[in-house]
Amino acid sequence: MHAKKTNLAMNNLSPIGIFDSGVGGLSVVNNIVNLLPFENLVYVADSKYAPYGSRSKEEIFDRSCVIINYLIQSYNIKAIVVACNTATAACINELRVLFSIPIIGMEPAIKPANRLSKNKRIGILATSGTLKSSKFIALLSHYEGNSEFFSQPCHGLVEEIEKGLIDTSKTRAIINKNLSVLKRKKIDVIILGCTHFVFIRHLIKEFFNEDIPIIDTGLAVAKRLLSQLEENNLLMNRSLRGKLIICTNDDSKQPQQTLKTLAPDLKYKLITFN
Repeated sequence: MHAKKTNLAMNNLSPIGIFDSGVGGLSVVNNIVNLLPFENLVYVADSKYAPYGSRSKEEIFDRSCVIINYLIQSYNIKAIVVACNTATAACINELRVLFSIPIIGMEPAIKPANRLSKNKRIGILATSGTLKSSKFIALLSHYEGNSEFFSQPCHGLVEEIEKGLIDTSKTRAIINKNLSVLKRKKIDVIILGCTHFVFIRHLIKEFFNEDIPIIDTGLAVAKRLLSQLEENNLLMNRSLRGKLIICTNDDSKQPQQTLKTLAPDLKYKLITFN
């Protein structure tokens, strides 16, 4: 049983909390930093439990509650970004009922993909957890008829990206196997339905050897966050420069190595939490 939590002391000086099962959500952080450079951010990588795609809805909900409670109690956050498609699909409605702060989630870019596709044949790269969720299935069914959607779960890809192994033969083999299936379906637009997959966008372009639209919703999420902060009068003073804290429950050297690969331009303080 999760008691309803509140954050009555939050104000515009409070940081924004962001979390994902691992480092994938840093692709969303990049968009937030660019759009809201004056905001303080606290990012949580739940690395010990990554990936969420293979976990039950109940497990994902429990982990999400643990992380949000940690962010509220330790950092007095003023808003949450669930920078994980799987967690968004599994439990964002329940989280919004439980917590009394603005919560922004990921939305697969079905609508813009449908608009861009000439053949009306759209490929989706996502985790099995996202693809099997009722929320995602309902969203697809809304647009089916206008377009055909072909989903690939890309088993094992999140794990390689978590280790910062982007340009390796194993990572390329996973990508090529899944993209070969989509290419045979004659898709002309690809949706990245997992925040981790933004980091292999260049490999997708390389595989197709053409300018195929590859869509993610990181910028749209950052814009939605901005809108929510404005509506709640929670924007930081724009004359200041925000800071980024990255929290991980992996106390090995792996997070540092992965961050050097995936986030070479981000300035941050790295800490561990239990």
